[in-house]
Amino acid sequence: MFYYVYVLQSLRFKDKLYIGSTPDLKKRVAKHNAAVNFSTRAYAPWRLIFYESYLYKEDALRREKYLKTNKGSRVIKNMLRDYFYHTRSTVSGRKIKSNF
Repeated sequence: MFYYVYVLQSLRFKDKLYIGSTPDLKKRVAKHNAAVNFSTRAYAPWRLIFYESYLYKEDALRREKYLKTNKGSRVIKNMLRDYFYHTRSTVSGRKIKSNF
């Protein structure tokens, strides 16, 4: 059994990311999109943009905790730099400045 650390991006608010961990990735993403989770309800629907898998729950929890720190947040945004560059939103032909 694997344990997953994942990053979600809100489809409504492109600058909102959520980092979490779970043993069942499909079910967890479905719960986020069904607005079951209080902390992510306001920003649903979500898109899974990144995940890592671990054999041990403790390793996944340690990685999740790190990615939620200031330094970890910078690391994940740097790892996904090309994704954020290619998915920048446009409104009325103007590019919206991204926080990433």
